[in-house]
Amino acid sequence: MNMLTRVGVVIIGRNEGERLQNCIKSLVNQASQLVYVDSGSTDNSVSVARQLGAEVVALDMSIPFTAARARNEGFALLKKLYPHVEFVQFVDGDCEVVSTWIERAIVFLDMHIEVAATCGRRRERFPDKTIYNKLCDIEWNTPIGETKACGGDVLMRVIAFENAGGYRADLIAGEEPELCVRYRAAGWKIWRLDEEMTLHDAAMTRFSQWWKRTMRAGHAFAEGAYLHGAPPEKHWVSETRRAWVWGFIIPMFALILMFICIQWGLLFLLIYPFQITRIALSNPNKGKISWVSAFFLVLGKFPEMLGQFKFYQRLRSGKQGRLIEYK
Repeated sequence: MNMLTRVGVVIIGRNEGERLQNCIKSLVNQASQLVYVDSGSTDNSVSVARQLGAEVVALDMSIPFTAARARNEGFALLKKLYPHVEFVQFVDGDCEVVSTWIERAIVFLDMHIEVAATCGRRRERFPDKTIYNKLCDIEWNTPIGETKACGGDVLMRVIAFENAGGYRADLIAGEEPELCVRYRAAGWKIWRLDEEMTLHDAAMTRFSQWWKRTMRAGHAFAEGAYLHGAPPEKHWVSETRRAWVWGFIIPMFALILMFICIQWGLLFLLIYPFQITRIALSNPNKGKISWVSAFFLVLGKFPEMLGQFKFYQRLRSGKQGRLIEYK
C-alpha cells in the first residue's frame, strides 16, 4: 500500500490563522487523508482548511471542549472516510510537521510491532522571542528511546488507538500521558525517536500565559494521579506531591513560623533560593538560561498547586472541567 494512503492526519485548532495554513501545507506531501477539527474559530480557519484539501469537523461548542474530545471526533471521521488507514498522526494546528517525519516514523513502527505510538523532537519556532517560548523549547527536549508518554504531536497505530478506546474525552489536560498509561498496561510500548518532528509556535508573550499554562499542568498532574496513581504505575504521583510541598506546605509552615518569630519564617523561606541554586548548578548547560529555567521550575509549583485545587474543587462538585486556555 502507498505510504500516503497508509496514514491519516488529525489536526486540531482554533483561530490559528497563518499557523494552521503552515501546518496543513507541511502535510500535503506526507499524507493524502487530512481531517481538521475546529473548536469554534472566529477567523477563516474552517474555509482555509477546506481550501487546502482537509475534511472539517466543526465541534458542537455547547458541549464542554477538550483537546481529547477534538482528537477523538477527528479520528472518528478519519476512520469513517478512510477505513483502511493503518496509522494516525495527531498534530496541533500551531505546529508544522517536518517533511521527513511521517515516513521515518512509519518505517520505525513497521520494524517494531510492539510499539503503539512514536514521537520525535518538537521544537519552538521562535525560542528566543520570549523567555516563555524558550522554556517551552527546553520542556520539549526529552530523552530518546523507550518512554512512558508522548505529547500531542504523535504517530499512533490505529489498531492500538481503537483497542484502547481513544483519549478520555473529559480530560482537560494530560490526555496523551493518560492514554499511554493504558497502552503500556495492554502490553504496548511508547518510543521517542531521535528525529525532528514538528515546529511549534507557543506564541507566549505574557507572564499570565505562562501562569495559566502551568496551572493546566498542575490540574493534569492531580487528575492523572487520581486516575492512575495506585502502584505499580503511580502516574504523576511524585509531580503532584512536589507541587503540594513547594506550593503549599512550605509556604504554610513559613507562615506559622512567622507567627512565632518573623525572622524564623523569613529564614525558612530561603529554602526557595537554595532550591533554585541546586537545580541551576545541576544543569549541564551552564549559563543564564540554567538559572532562569530553575527559577521558573520552582515558581511554577505555585500555579501547579492552584491547578490541583481547581481539579479537587471540580471533583467535589461533580461538574465537567473547563479548558484552562493560555492563548
